[in-house]
Amino acid sequence: MTSKEQSQNEASSTATPMSLDEVRAYMGERFAESMSIHDLAQLTGHSPNYFGEAFKKAYGHSVNDYLTELRIRHAKKLLRDSDLYMHEVARKVGYSDEFYFSRKFKKVVGISPSAYSRDAHKRVAVTSSAAIGNLLALGVIPVAAPLDPKWSPYYHYYYQDLIKVRIGSSGPDMSMEEESFRKLLAARPDVLIVEHDHDDDVRKRLMISGIECVRMGATKWQEQLRQIAEVLDKQELCEQWIHTYESRAAHARESISHSAWDDLFVTLRISGAQIYLYSNRGIRDVLFQDLLLQTIPELKEQCNVPITLEQLLHMNPDRMLLLIWPDADTRKFWLSLQHHTKWKGLNAVKNGHMYVIPSNPWFEYSAIAVNRILEETSLMLTGKNPAPSPIPVHGVTWEIPL
Repeated sequence: MTSKEQSQNEASSTATPMSLDEVRAYMGERFAESMSIHDLAQLTGHSPNYFGEAFKKAYGHSVNDYLTELRIRHAKKLLRDSDLYMHEVARKVGYSDEFYFSRKFKKVVGISPSAYSRDAHKRVAVTSSAAIGNLLALGVIPVAAPLDPKWSPYYHYYYQDLIKVRIGSSGPDMSMEEESFRKLLAARPDVLIVEHDHDDDVRKRLMISGIECVRMGATKWQEQLRQIAEVLDKQELCEQWIHTYESRAAHARESISHSAWDDLFVTLRISGAQIYLYSNRGIRDVLFQDLLLQTIPELKEQCNVPITLEQLLHMNPDRMLLLIWPDADTRKFWLSLQHHTKWKGLNAVKNGHMYVIPSNPWFEYSAIAVNRILEETSLMLTGKNPAPSPIPVHGVTWEIPL
């Protein structure tokens, strides 16, 4: 009995048909095996046509596209992290024909597997969490970055074993502790991505060390990404990421329209004993530009304005997103606020449409961060994730989704 037949027999022996989520997980575990939409439909007890349509409606992409995404994602990891020959990589991800694999890879990624393998080893360092997020969107893991379990928990959790050199974040004047600077030089990056201009001394030391310095000068994350992509020759991957994000946003916008389209949204920040109307670049871009959620004019731009409870009650939003500062005084105020009669009288509170959101990723502005904000917003409002794979794939096997 072949492994494929054994897998199908194991799956078909279950007492009940598989759900779509279970089939999707099954594909994730056995993507290297031969499988057709007919095989997968059998696992659900439905016809191939019904199964294919239901899968695309649930996840926003076809069965074959998802299988290809799984295979190409793992092929990228093998090309980056192993010394396997091309035909071995192809076979390990489910392609018996090396040349067909190469054509499929180039169609999806934009460059050939051999070119990807060569470029994947380019050494790039960054000095901020936002720069990590933009670099990862281009499929590049930095050789040095400010990785910290408190200030960048997402990247620390998923990338701590892959980012070998940890340096401190640079300030607005590109100041950096001497120890961090020495670590940076020891990492031997070819390119250093920064958010701010640096002083003459730093510039001279970088130049002497042969490190090209790239400043993310653009204000929109798409242009920041394009700026970096041009330096790293990753333009096709960059446009693919942006296109995929826009497709996800459109899909999420349509899903949200069925349940919350006419609702008034307000985003707030609570710090100390004060409530603020709050909107940063990520909140503005994702919630009020990409998802077109209804809000007040002030929140359609960056905003951090004190507001009284009486003013908030007069506004009376249908849904509220809250960023709560983690210090002790703020927590005491927040605990007491929830018992206030006016707070309990807000529509969002009465209807259970109040969402406490974390600083990470909501304070970060990068390609990865806005994508995560989109995912979290969609999950909060619809229970559906617009991403083609669970958030944890942003760890060792993270890749640009299709």
